[in-house]
Amino acid sequence: MTVSFGLNFTMGVFFAPAAVAYGVSATALAVASALSSTVTGVAQHPIGRLLDLLGPKVVLIGGLVLISGSYLVLAAVTDTWQFIAAYMVLGGLGFASSSTLTVTTLLGRSVGPHVGPPMARAAVGVNLGQLMTSAAASALLEPVGVRGTFALLGAVGMAVTAVLWLVLPTSGRAIPIVGARESLAGRRSVLISFGLHAATMYVLVLMLPKHAVEQGWSVTEAGRLMTLASLSAGLTSTAMAWLLRRHSPETLLRTLYLLRLAALLLVVTVPGPQVLIVVAALFGIGSFPVIPLTMAILSRGLNTARMGRTLAPAWVLHQLSAAAGLAVAAAVHSVTGSYRSYFALTVAFTVAAALLVGPVRRSEPASQLDFRRQTSR
Repeated sequence: MTVSFGLNFTMGVFFAPAAVAYGVSATALAVASALSSTVTGVAQHPIGRLLDLLGPKVVLIGGLVLISGSYLVLAAVTDTWQFIAAYMVLGGLGFASSSTLTVTTLLGRSVGPHVGPPMARAAVGVNLGQLMTSAAASALLEPVGVRGTFALLGAVGMAVTAVLWLVLPTSGRAIPIVGARESLAGRRSVLISFGLHAATMYVLVLMLPKHAVEQGWSVTEAGRLMTLASLSAGLTSTAMAWLLRRHSPETLLRTLYLLRLAALLLVVTVPGPQVLIVVAALFGIGSFPVIPLTMAILSRGLNTARMGRTLAPAWVLHQLSAAAGLAVAAAVHSVTGSYRSYFALTVAFTVAAALLVGPVRRSEPASQLDFRRQTSR
Protein backbone atom coordinates (compact mmCIF):
# COMPACT_ATOMS: atom_id res chain seq x y z
CA MET A 1 0.00 0.00 0.00
CA THR A 2 2.95 2.30 0.62
CA VAL A 3 4.18 1.81 -2.95
CA SER A 4 0.76 1.73 -4.60
CA PHE A 5 -0.84 4.75 -2.95
CA GLY A 6 2.42 6.65 -2.71
CA LEU A 7 2.98 6.52 -6.47
CA ASN A 8 -0.68 7.04 -7.34
CA PHE A 9 -1.33 10.14 -5.25
CA THR A 10 2.09 11.75 -5.55
CA MET A 11 1.11 12.53 -9.14
CA GLY A 12 -0.62 15.60 -7.71
CA VAL A 13 2.81 17.00 -6.76
CA PHE A 14 3.94 16.60 -10.39
CA PHE A 15 1.02 18.41 -12.04
CA ALA A 16 2.37 21.95 -11.91
CA PRO A 17 6.01 21.17 -12.87
CA ALA A 18 5.01 18.50 -15.43
CA ALA A 19 2.80 21.02 -17.22
CA VAL A 20 5.92 23.09 -17.86
CA ALA A 21 8.42 20.27 -18.48
CA TYR A 22 6.21 18.29 -20.89
CA GLY A 23 4.16 21.10 -22.35
CA VAL A 24 0.97 19.47 -21.04
CA SER A 25 -1.90 21.78 -20.16
CA ALA A 26 -3.39 21.75 -16.68
CA THR A 27 -6.73 20.70 -18.18
CA ALA A 28 -5.12 17.73 -19.96
CA LEU A 29 -3.53 16.58 -16.70
CA ALA A 30 -6.84 16.80 -14.86
CA VAL A 31 -8.57 14.87 -17.65
CA ALA A 32 -5.78 12.28 -17.52
CA SER A 33 -6.42 11.89 -13.78
CA ALA A 34 -10.11 11.34 -14.43
CA LEU A 35 -9.39 8.80 -17.18
CA SER A 36 -6.88 6.98 -14.97
CA SER A 37 -9.49 6.68 -12.22
CA THR A 38 -12.00 5.45 -14.83
CA VAL A 39 -9.59 2.74 -15.96
CA THR A 40 -9.08 1.73 -12.32
CA GLY A 41 -12.84 1.58 -11.76
CA VAL A 42 -13.67 -0.40 -14.90
CA ALA A 43 -10.92 -2.89 -14.05
CA GLN A 44 -12.29 -3.72 -10.59
CA HIS A 45 -14.64 -6.52 -11.72
CA PRO A 46 -11.97 -8.49 -13.62
CA ILE A 47 -9.49 -7.77 -10.83
CA GLY A 48 -11.99 -9.19 -8.32
CA ARG A 49 -12.28 -12.41 -10.34
CA LEU A 50 -8.50 -12.68 -10.66
CA LEU A 51 -8.16 -12.27 -6.89
CA ASP A 52 -10.47 -15.22 -6.29
CA LEU A 53 -8.87 -17.35 -9.03
CA LEU A 54 -5.15 -16.56 -8.72
CA GLY A 55 -4.87 -15.29 -5.16
CA PRO A 56 -4.07 -11.77 -3.96
CA LYS A 57 -0.27 -12.08 -4.00
CA VAL A 58 0.00 -12.57 -7.77
CA VAL A 59 -2.44 -9.73 -8.48
CA LEU A 60 -0.73 -7.43 -5.98
CA ILE A 61 2.75 -7.94 -7.40
CA GLY A 62 1.50 -7.50 -10.95
CA GLY A 63 -0.17 -4.22 -10.02
CA LEU A 64 2.95 -2.89 -8.28
CA VAL A 65 5.04 -3.71 -11.36
CA LEU A 66 2.61 -1.78 -13.57
CA ILE A 67 2.35 1.32 -11.40
CA SER A 68 6.12 1.45 -10.79
CA GLY A 69 6.67 0.90 -14.50
CA SER A 70 4.37 3.82 -15.30
CA TYR A 71 6.82 6.17 -13.55
CA LEU A 72 9.74 4.74 -15.53
CA VAL A 73 7.80 5.25 -18.77
CA LEU A 74 6.82 8.79 -17.77
CA ALA A 75 10.50 9.58 -17.37
CA ALA A 76 11.11 8.70 -21.04
CA VAL A 77 8.01 9.90 -22.96
CA THR A 78 8.30 12.85 -25.34
CA ASP A 79 4.73 13.58 -26.49
CA THR A 80 1.66 14.67 -24.58
CA TRP A 81 -0.38 11.64 -25.70
CA GLN A 82 2.37 9.29 -24.48
CA PHE A 83 2.35 10.98 -21.07
CA ILE A 84 -1.42 10.68 -20.77
CA ALA A 85 -1.46 7.07 -22.04
CA ALA A 86 1.23 5.94 -19.59
CA TYR A 87 -0.45 7.67 -16.67
CA MET A 88 -3.93 6.51 -17.65
CA VAL A 89 -3.30 2.87 -18.67
CA LEU A 90 -0.24 1.69 -16.75
CA GLY A 91 -0.96 3.80 -13.70
CA GLY A 92 -4.70 3.09 -13.72
CA LEU A 93 -4.36 -0.68 -14.14
CA GLY A 94 -1.48 -0.84 -11.69
CA PHE A 95 -3.41 0.97 -8.99
CA ALA A 96 -6.50 -1.16 -9.66
CA SER A 97 -4.49 -4.32 -9.02
CA SER A 98 -2.52 -3.18 -5.98
CA SER A 99 -4.88 -1.01 -3.93
CA THR A 100 -7.44 -1.63 -1.21
CA LEU A 101 -9.58 -4.30 -2.91
CA THR A 102 -6.55 -6.56 -3.24
CA VAL A 103 -5.29 -5.87 0.28
CA THR A 104 -8.77 -6.36 1.78
CA THR A 105 -9.03 -9.73 0.03
CA LEU A 106 -5.59 -10.75 1.24
CA LEU A 107 -6.49 -9.82 4.83
CA GLY A 108 -9.93 -11.42 4.53
CA ARG A 109 -8.34 -14.75 3.67
CA SER A 110 -5.96 -14.39 6.61
CA VAL A 111 -8.21 -13.15 9.42
CA GLY A 112 -11.76 -13.81 8.19
CA PRO A 113 -14.51 -11.32 7.37
CA HIS A 114 -13.77 -8.92 10.24
CA VAL A 115 -10.99 -7.00 8.52
CA GLY A 116 -11.57 -3.63 10.20
CA PRO A 117 -8.66 -3.45 12.71
CA PRO A 118 -6.03 -5.10 10.45
CA MET A 119 -7.24 -2.99 7.54
CA ALA A 120 -6.79 0.14 9.66
CA ARG A 121 -3.23 -0.94 10.46
CA ALA A 122 -2.52 -1.70 6.81
CA ALA A 123 -3.94 1.70 5.83
CA VAL A 124 -1.00 3.32 7.61
CA GLY A 125 0.96 2.21 4.54
CA VAL A 126 -1.24 4.49 2.42
CA ASN A 127 -0.17 7.50 4.44
CA LEU A 128 3.46 6.40 4.68
CA GLY A 129 3.45 6.21 0.89
CA GLN A 130 2.01 9.68 0.54
CA LEU A 131 4.32 11.06 3.21
CA MET A 132 7.56 9.59 1.91
CA THR A 133 6.87 9.71 -1.82
CA SER A 134 5.49 13.26 -1.91
CA ALA A 135 8.37 14.46 0.30
CA ALA A 136 10.90 12.70 -1.93
CA ALA A 137 9.30 14.11 -5.09
CA SER A 138 9.25 17.65 -3.67
CA ALA A 139 12.92 17.37 -2.65
CA LEU A 140 14.07 15.84 -5.96
CA LEU A 141 12.21 18.03 -8.44
CA GLU A 142 14.64 20.94 -8.27
CA PRO A 143 18.01 19.09 -8.27
CA VAL A 144 17.22 16.27 -10.76
CA GLY A 145 14.18 17.61 -12.65
CA VAL A 146 10.79 16.09 -13.41
CA ARG A 147 12.07 13.21 -15.56
CA GLY A 148 14.81 12.28 -13.11
CA THR A 149 12.32 12.27 -10.24
CA PHE A 150 9.94 10.01 -12.16
CA ALA A 151 12.81 7.62 -12.94
CA LEU A 152 14.11 7.44 -9.36
CA LEU A 153 10.69 6.87 -7.79
CA GLY A 154 9.81 4.21 -10.38
CA ALA A 155 13.09 2.39 -9.76
CA VAL A 156 12.54 2.39 -5.99
CA GLY A 157 9.00 1.06 -6.55
CA MET A 158 10.36 -1.80 -8.65
CA ALA A 159 13.01 -2.65 -6.03
CA VAL A 160 10.45 -2.78 -3.20
CA THR A 161 8.16 -4.93 -5.38
CA ALA A 162 10.98 -7.45 -5.91
CA VAL A 163 11.44 -7.73 -2.13
CA LEU A 164 7.69 -8.16 -1.61
CA TRP A 165 7.62 -10.99 -4.13
CA LEU A 166 10.12 -12.83 -1.95
CA VAL A 167 8.62 -12.15 1.49
CA LEU A 168 4.84 -12.13 0.98
CA PRO A 169 3.18 -15.49 1.68
CA THR A 170 1.35 -17.20 -1.14
CA SER A 171 -2.26 -17.70 -0.08
CA GLY A 172 -3.96 -20.89 -1.13
CA ARG A 173 -7.45 -21.18 -2.51
CA ALA A 174 -9.92 -19.93 0.09
CA ILE A 175 -12.51 -22.38 1.45
CA PRO A 176 -16.10 -21.19 0.93
CA ILE A 177 -18.07 -20.42 4.10
CA VAL A 178 -21.55 -21.97 4.11
CA GLY A 179 -24.24 -19.33 4.56
CA ALA A 180 -21.90 -16.34 4.17
CA ARG A 181 -22.92 -13.37 2.04
CA GLU A 182 -21.96 -13.27 -1.62
CA SER A 183 -23.37 -9.84 -2.43
CA LEU A 184 -23.57 -6.33 -1.03
CA ALA A 185 -27.37 -6.31 -1.05
CA GLY A 186 -28.82 -4.16 1.71
CA ARG A 187 -25.74 -1.95 1.91
CA ARG A 188 -26.67 0.52 -0.81
CA SER A 189 -26.55 3.62 1.39
CA VAL A 190 -23.01 2.79 2.52
CA LEU A 191 -21.99 2.26 -1.11
CA ILE A 192 -23.38 5.67 -2.10
CA SER A 193 -21.56 7.24 0.83
CA PHE A 194 -18.36 5.58 -0.40
CA GLY A 195 -18.88 7.07 -3.85
CA LEU A 196 -19.40 10.58 -2.45
CA HIS A 197 -16.26 10.11 -0.39
CA ALA A 198 -14.26 9.32 -3.55
CA ALA A 199 -15.68 12.28 -5.48
CA THR A 200 -14.34 14.49 -2.69
CA MET A 201 -11.09 12.81 -1.67
CA TYR A 202 -9.41 12.36 -5.04
CA VAL A 203 -9.92 15.97 -6.09
CA LEU A 204 -8.50 17.29 -2.82
CA VAL A 205 -5.52 14.92 -2.79
CA LEU A 206 -4.57 15.47 -6.44
CA MET A 207 -5.60 19.11 -6.90
CA LEU A 208 -4.86 20.74 -3.54
CA PRO A 209 -1.14 21.17 -4.42
CA LYS A 210 -2.10 22.89 -7.67
CA HIS A 211 -4.68 25.00 -5.82
CA ALA A 212 -1.95 25.99 -3.36
CA VAL A 213 0.36 27.04 -6.22
CA GLU A 214 -2.46 29.17 -7.62
CA GLN A 215 -2.77 30.78 -4.19
CA GLY A 216 0.89 31.80 -4.27
CA TRP A 217 2.69 28.77 -2.83
CA SER A 218 5.83 27.40 -4.49
CA VAL A 219 5.81 23.86 -5.90
CA THR A 220 8.00 22.69 -3.02
CA GLU A 221 5.74 24.30 -0.42
CA ALA A 222 2.65 22.74 -2.04
CA GLY A 223 4.30 19.33 -1.84
CA ARG A 224 4.95 19.86 1.86
CA LEU A 225 1.28 20.68 2.28
CA MET A 226 0.40 17.15 1.11
CA THR A 227 3.11 15.78 3.40
CA LEU A 228 1.22 17.35 6.31
CA ALA A 229 -2.05 15.81 5.10
CA SER A 230 -0.39 12.39 4.82
CA LEU A 231 1.11 12.66 8.31
CA SER A 232 -2.30 13.55 9.77
CA ALA A 233 -3.94 10.65 7.95
CA GLY A 234 -1.24 8.21 9.07
CA LEU A 235 -1.60 9.13 12.73
CA THR A 236 -5.38 8.81 12.43
CA SER A 237 -5.16 5.39 10.74
CA THR A 238 -2.87 4.21 13.54
CA ALA A 239 -5.40 5.37 16.12
CA MET A 240 -8.31 3.72 14.24
CA ALA A 241 -6.95 0.21 14.84
CA TRP A 242 -7.26 0.90 18.58
CA LEU A 243 -10.52 2.87 18.43
CA LEU A 244 -12.29 0.09 16.49
CA ARG A 245 -12.03 -2.11 19.57
CA ARG A 246 -14.26 0.31 21.47
CA HIS A 247 -16.41 2.08 18.88
CA SER A 248 -18.38 1.01 15.83
CA PRO A 249 -17.00 1.92 12.40
CA GLU A 250 -20.22 3.86 11.71
CA THR A 251 -19.62 6.16 14.69
CA LEU A 252 -15.99 6.72 13.75
CA LEU A 253 -16.93 7.39 10.12
CA ARG A 254 -19.36 10.13 11.05
CA THR A 255 -16.71 11.76 13.25
CA LEU A 256 -14.20 11.77 10.38
CA TYR A 257 -16.77 13.25 8.01
CA LEU A 258 -17.38 16.11 10.46
CA LEU A 259 -13.66 16.90 10.51
CA ARG A 260 -13.57 16.79 6.72
CA LEU A 261 -16.56 19.13 6.61
CA ALA A 262 -14.63 21.63 8.74
CA ALA A 263 -11.68 21.45 6.31
CA LEU A 264 -13.89 22.02 3.28
CA LEU A 265 -15.74 24.94 4.86
CA LEU A 266 -12.39 26.58 5.60
CA VAL A 267 -11.02 26.18 2.06
CA VAL A 268 -14.25 27.56 0.61
CA THR A 269 -14.89 30.50 2.95
CA VAL A 270 -11.52 31.70 4.29
CA PRO A 271 -9.36 33.64 1.78
CA GLY A 272 -5.58 33.52 1.64
CA PRO A 273 -3.02 30.72 1.35
CA GLN A 274 -2.18 30.23 5.04
CA VAL A 275 -5.51 28.58 5.84
CA LEU A 276 -4.45 25.69 3.58
CA ILE A 277 -2.17 24.43 6.37
CA VAL A 278 -5.18 23.82 8.62
CA VAL A 279 -7.18 22.48 5.66
CA ALA A 280 -4.47 19.93 4.83
CA ALA A 281 -4.24 18.72 8.43
CA LEU A 282 -8.01 18.35 8.92
CA PHE A 283 -8.57 16.84 5.50
CA GLY A 284 -5.78 14.33 6.09
CA ILE A 285 -7.56 13.13 9.22
CA GLY A 286 -10.86 12.74 7.37
CA SER A 287 -9.59 11.28 4.08
CA PHE A 288 -7.91 7.86 3.79
CA PRO A 289 -8.94 6.58 7.25
CA VAL A 290 -12.49 6.54 5.86
CA ILE A 291 -11.56 3.63 3.56
CA PRO A 292 -10.74 0.91 6.14
CA LEU A 293 -13.80 1.90 8.19
CA THR A 294 -16.04 1.56 5.13
CA MET A 295 -14.45 -1.79 4.29
CA ALA A 296 -15.13 -2.95 7.85
CA ILE A 297 -18.85 -2.29 7.27
CA LEU A 298 -19.07 -3.70 3.74
CA SER A 299 -17.06 -6.85 4.45
CA ARG A 300 -19.11 -8.02 7.45
CA GLY A 301 -20.13 -11.62 6.96
CA LEU A 302 -18.78 -11.94 3.42
CA ASN A 303 -17.65 -15.26 2.01
CA THR A 304 -13.84 -15.00 1.92
CA ALA A 305 -13.64 -17.36 -1.06
CA ARG A 306 -15.53 -14.79 -3.17
CA MET A 307 -14.52 -11.61 -1.39
CA GLY A 308 -12.67 -10.19 -4.40
CA ARG A 309 -15.64 -10.25 -6.77
CA THR A 310 -18.14 -9.41 -4.01
CA LEU A 311 -16.35 -6.21 -2.99
CA ALA A 312 -15.49 -5.26 -6.60
CA PRO A 313 -18.73 -3.26 -7.18
CA ALA A 314 -17.85 -1.02 -4.23
CA TRP A 315 -14.55 -0.18 -5.87
CA VAL A 316 -16.09 0.28 -9.29
CA LEU A 317 -18.39 2.90 -7.75
CA HIS A 318 -15.52 4.41 -5.76
CA GLN A 319 -13.20 4.87 -8.74
CA LEU A 320 -15.87 6.01 -11.21
CA SER A 321 -17.06 8.56 -8.65
CA ALA A 322 -13.47 9.74 -8.30
CA ALA A 323 -13.20 10.04 -12.09
CA ALA A 324 -16.45 11.98 -12.29
CA GLY A 325 -15.30 14.29 -9.49
CA LEU A 326 -11.99 14.98 -11.22
CA ALA A 327 -13.72 15.63 -14.56
CA VAL A 328 -16.22 18.05 -13.02
CA ALA A 329 -13.47 19.78 -11.04
CA ALA A 330 -11.45 20.21 -14.25
CA ALA A 331 -14.49 21.69 -16.01
CA VAL A 332 -15.15 24.06 -13.11
CA HIS A 333 -11.50 25.13 -13.10
CA SER A 334 -11.49 25.80 -16.84
CA VAL A 335 -14.51 28.10 -16.46
CA THR A 336 -13.69 29.85 -13.18
CA GLY A 337 -9.91 29.54 -12.97
CA SER A 338 -10.19 27.99 -9.51
CA TYR A 339 -11.23 24.77 -7.74
CA ARG A 340 -13.03 26.67 -4.99
CA SER A 341 -16.49 26.20 -6.52
CA TYR A 342 -16.02 22.44 -6.71
CA PHE A 343 -14.78 22.41 -3.13
CA ALA A 344 -18.07 24.08 -2.21
CA LEU A 345 -19.94 21.24 -3.91
CA THR A 346 -18.00 18.69 -1.86
CA VAL A 347 -19.39 20.28 1.31
CA ALA A 348 -22.79 18.89 0.29
CA PHE A 349 -21.20 15.55 -0.65
CA THR A 350 -19.66 15.26 2.81
CA VAL A 351 -22.91 16.02 4.64
CA ALA A 352 -24.76 13.45 2.53
CA ALA A 353 -22.02 10.84 3.04
CA ALA A 354 -22.21 11.24 6.82
CA LEU A 355 -26.00 10.86 6.83
CA LEU A 356 -25.91 7.79 4.55
CA VAL A 357 -23.63 5.83 6.86
CA GLY A 358 -26.77 5.20 8.91
CA PRO A 359 -27.23 3.76 12.38
CA VAL A 360 -24.83 1.35 13.99
CA ARG A 361 -25.38 -2.26 12.94
CA ARG A 362 -24.00 -5.01 15.14
CA SER A 363 -24.69 -7.83 12.74
CA GLU A 364 -22.96 -11.19 12.97
CA PRO A 365 -21.31 -12.93 10.05
CA ALA A 366 -23.87 -14.87 8.05
CA SER A 367 -21.98 -18.09 8.74
CA GLN A 368 -22.52 -17.72 12.51
CA LEU A 369 -26.19 -16.93 12.08
CA ASP A 370 -26.60 -19.95 9.81
CA PHE A 371 -24.82 -22.18 12.36
CA ARG A 372 -27.09 -20.98 15.17
CA ARG A 373 -30.24 -21.58 13.13
CA GLN A 374 -29.12 -25.11 12.28
CA THR A 375 -28.20 -25.81 15.92
CA SER A 376 -31.57 -24.57 17.21
CA ARG A 377 -33.35 -26.88 14.77
